[in-house]
Order: sequence, then C-alpha cells, then structure tokens
Amino acid sequence: MNKKSIFRTTAVVALLAGFAACNKNDDVLPPTPPEDANEYKFVRVLVSDETSTTLSFLQPYDAKISTFQAKFPLANLYPTASGRYAAVLHGTNNLVEVFDNGLLSHDDHVDVAGSAKWTPITATGLKPTHFKSKGRESLIFNDGDGTLSVGNEADFNTAGATFKIVNAGLVAHHGAMAQFTNGNYAITWASAAGKSPTRVKIIDKNGAEVYASTREVGNLHGNASDGQYAVFGAFTDASATAGGALVVAQNGTQNFINNPADFGAARLGTILYAEGAKKFIGYSAAKGAYIIDITGNKMTAVYAGADAFQCKVDYSGKNLLLLTTDGKLRIYDLATGSLKKEGAAIGAVNSADVYKPVLEATERFAYIAVPSSGEVHQVSLADFSKVVKHKVSARPVRLALFGFESSEEH
Repeated sequence: MNKKSIFRTTAVVALLAGFAACNKNDDVLPPTPPEDANEYKFVRVLVSDETSTTLSFLQPYDAKISTFQAKFPLANLYPTASGRYAAVLHGTNNLVEVFDNGLLSHDDHVDVAGSAKWTPITATGLKPTHFKSKGRESLIFNDGDGTLSVGNEADFNTAGATFKIVNAGLVAHHGAMAQFTNGNYAITWASAAGKSPTRVKIIDKNGAEVYASTREVGNLHGNASDGQYAVFGAFTDASATAGGALVVAQNGTQNFINNPADFGAARLGTILYAEGAKKFIGYSAAKGAYIIDITGNKMTAVYAGADAFQCKVDYSGKNLLLLTTDGKLRIYDLATGSLKKEGAAIGAVNSADVYKPVLEATERFAYIAVPSSGEVHQVSLADFSKVVKHKVSARPVRLALFGFESSEEH
C-alpha cells in the first residue's frame, strides 16, 4: 500500500469517527420541551388584593410581575371582550378604572402597542357592580341608582374621557344586563328601590324601552348572553321554592326553563356563556354546574355537588373548570359534557373562609389566586403536579385573565 492509499484510508476512518462522535453527542442533547409546556407569550393576569391598593400584573410566559396602584383595595376585575383592557370596579367607592395591557391583536399575530398602564377614562356611577363586554363596548350596571355606564374602547385612552350614563327609568336595585348583537340591552327591573329584580325588559342604547317584560319571576341573579339570547338565573316565583333560567331573546320573546326536578329550593346564581362550545352554563354553590339547553328547553348536570366553590369557562370557551373545597380541580369538555381530567391542584379550602381561592384558565394552565399564601399558582393542565407559584401581594383575592392565547408576533 502506497502512502497516498494509507492517507486516504486514514482520512476516511477519521471522518467516520467524527460522524460517530457527532451522533454520540446528539444523543445526549436535552430534548426540546413541547410548545405547550409554557404559556402563550401574550396571556396576561391581573390580580387585586384584599387590603392593599396594589394590582399585580403577571406575564406568565416569562414570570415577570409588575405592580400598579389602584385607587382602592379589594377591586373587582373584569376583562373586556377585545382582550386588551380590564375594568377595575370599586363598587362601594362609586368608581371604575380601566387598565390597558398594551397588546393589540391582528388575528394572525399580536403587536405590543404600548406599555401596560392605567387609561385616563373613568366611570363614576353609583355602586358599579355588574360588568359586561361585547366587541369594543363595555357596560356596567350601577346598583345605586339603576343606571348603566357605557364605554367604547376608542375613548379609553382619551384624556378626560368618561363612561356615558344611560338612564332607563329604573329604581336602584342589585341588577344585571346583557348586550344583544342588534345593539339593544336586556336589563333587569325591580318594583321598588332596594327590592330584588323580578322582570327583564329590553331597551335601546339611549334607555328607551323596546320590548316590555312579558314574564314575572322570582328574584333574578346572574346572566350571560350569546348576542341573540340573554339567560338569567331566577326563582320561578316569589315563593322561592323552585327555580330555573329566564331566557330573553333579542326580539323580545321570553321563556322559562325549569331546574331539574330534584333541584329543590335553589337558584342558579351564576350564568356563563362558553363561546367556543356555544353553550350556556348555570352554577349554584349548593347544586353544582349545569348545561342550559335553550333549544331543547332543559338542563343537564355537568357536576352535581355542593362542594364546588369556583366554576369557570376557560379562555377559549371550550372547557369548564370546577374547583372544590378538597382542593381538587376538574376539567370538563363542554362539547360532550364529559370529564377530561381531575386531580389535586391546591390544598383543602375552608368553606367558611370569606375569601377563598379564585380560578381562571387558558387551554394550557389554570391560574389560582391563593389569599393565604399571597401567591398565584400556575397549574399545568397537562400535569397538575407541575405548578409555578408567583408571589404577588399579601392577600390576592381577585383575578382576571386577559390578553391573547398566541405567541405570534412581528
């Protein structure tokens, strides 16, 4: 064998050894984590505290927490339908502030339009309590005088802007309202100031009556709308011995769906609408969660129990999540009503506590504000044992999820 042949053989052996070394190194590289192991980049969480005016603004993607000062503690928090803003209600102080997360969705991607901040707009109705949002419009029912406060997002960052007051001639009561696709509102009606509402009528944006109430029920509480129908939880009549759901169509027709036969003297005090599944859900702390079929005129139990203290639709409206006092989290597929997953998510909860943990969820994570620890627990829905604990404030008692389930950007 000549020197040239020996050189060629040696070079080939060295090259093969190099490939083998590369393959060996590749074998020990850490696996790439699945995309859903982390939260979407543009999901945001806003948290208010029981005793402090501090609002905690959490970016779960990178665990960054910023703090802002609200005017008062114990604020109720509600995201707007656009995903960009959150209404901060101070009911006993007759004030609503609006928080801007700075994000702007363009369907296929999200832009960071600015930094997170307070907007200049305010609402100053008496005892603002219930909040609803559709499209770019935000609607607040003011319990103190029975008026509505209406705001449009085009005005939210305008200096000196305020919500418009709509007076429908109602008396002060603990009321509720819903927005229809045609621009009208369903709104509760009470016979005298301070009494519970027992009727629903439809008004236009200026407060003029479009359709009068056609059905009187017992005390109303809780409602949701899909734009065509507004569903209200109610007792059947003043005797409060049975209940159901009052269904109000935007054309003014009204129908009542009775609770299941064994429900007893209980009322669905919370009504939810799941946009992704196109379904209404009614919840009672004493009875559990039920799908309200407004076409079939019936209710079907999802979870029939007296231990569920949180009942929430996930951000996309496809799943229902229930948190029970034993600390167990349950996830139901609203397309079928079937249980997808259950397991321990937090420790046991004292049913006598005034402020219990509060729940919201994306398709990847549940977010649970735990007052006793001052934390928000970010629980992986793929594996409940994987929990990130974000230290926020001394006593976090309210939580809102907003932003977008997207990581796409320019």
